[in-house]
Amino acid sequence: MRKVWAWVLVLTLVMTGLVGCTTQPAKQPQDEAGEQKYKIGLVTGTVSQGEDEYRAAEKMVAKYGDMITHVTYPDNFMQEQETTIAQITGLADDPEVKAIVICQAVPGSIAALQRVKEKRPDMIFVFGTPHEDPDMISEYPDIAFDPDQMTRGETIVKLAKKMGATHFLHYSFPRHMAMPLLAQRKDIMEQTCKEEGLEFVFVTAPDPMSDVGITGAQQAVLEDVPRQVKNYGKNIAVFSTNCSMQEPLIKASLDTGALFPEQCCPSPTHGYPGALGIEITPEQAGNMPEIIKAINDKIVEKGGAGRFGTWPVSVNMLFVEGGVELAKDAIEGKIDLKDTVAVQKKLEEISGTTITLNKYKDDGNFLLLIAGSIIFGEGELAK
Repeated sequence: MRKVWAWVLVLTLVMTGLVGCTTQPAKQPQDEAGEQKYKIGLVTGTVSQGEDEYRAAEKMVAKYGDMITHVTYPDNFMQEQETTIAQITGLADDPEVKAIVICQAVPGSIAALQRVKEKRPDMIFVFGTPHEDPDMISEYPDIAFDPDQMTRGETIVKLAKKMGATHFLHYSFPRHMAMPLLAQRKDIMEQTCKEEGLEFVFVTAPDPMSDVGITGAQQAVLEDVPRQVKNYGKNIAVFSTNCSMQEPLIKASLDTGALFPEQCCPSPTHGYPGALGIEITPEQAGNMPEIIKAINDKIVEKGGAGRFGTWPVSVNMLFVEGGVELAKDAIEGKIDLKDTVAVQKKLEEISGTTITLNKYKDDGNFLLLIAGSIIFGEGELAK
């Protein structure tokens, strides 16, 4: 009889324990005040691949401290996609990470998202400047951003003509031309050139992801621009689809007298400071009016007034900073990421300028952004 009661007692304790396990909710990490803690994972390139994104990530870390976990993907991301995937999935191993912001969302980002979502379906993903199939980008991340490449196919060429261009030079390479939005933008640029009376010139440049590397690709641009100016004259507008080529392209354009209407990822800080020898101090970082003035003064000093342009906001910095702020608000239940009007308002607050958002698909999560242009040495900047 004692043995029977002993077994009853054991079974009761076991069942009580099991019931306790199933009815008690998992505890969420909390801070000292008892409020729920969370982190946001942030993935960017290195300084050599995308300085704007990296600096914006530093700004977010400085603002929010340990709430931000920042990692980088490899410079040679095309050959090291598994490393990129590992970096992203590694962030999700921390239970306190509730959202992951990726800019630029290089190849491997969607695969990483899918792996994370299998284990943590509630993880929020924000993509900036995605490289992968736009239909998939429209479906998988909770929200994604890119400059409106189709519209830019027209606006960049028209801006070049306004600057006095007679020819439009487009540097790219097969990997980028395999990306649907970039390929379509190139076609629109070519068609717009016909409509505006400009000659379109396509030049295949070395891919920085190839054996020549970033340095080799940059050197090729520095050497080729003078040849193109010699062939077509100084009123040739130059453009490249690659971030690492922007600095040498600006420098070569200034040296030869060519036109430079806009970068691949428009921003006052993309390529201009390095090409002009401008050092942005920690105090200046993020102060776009002051940075724009410094660039403008240098451009005018070097005789490039009216021949160089950009957007008044760093688009990739905006995608990083805006991505973090939107993720934070979404975690805290302050915003619905599907509310495009609320998202646009948030991005305008952060950027301090008027922007336009269009959906890639009416029922998708992929938003395309346009901001106005500025031409150094003209209008208000001429003062």
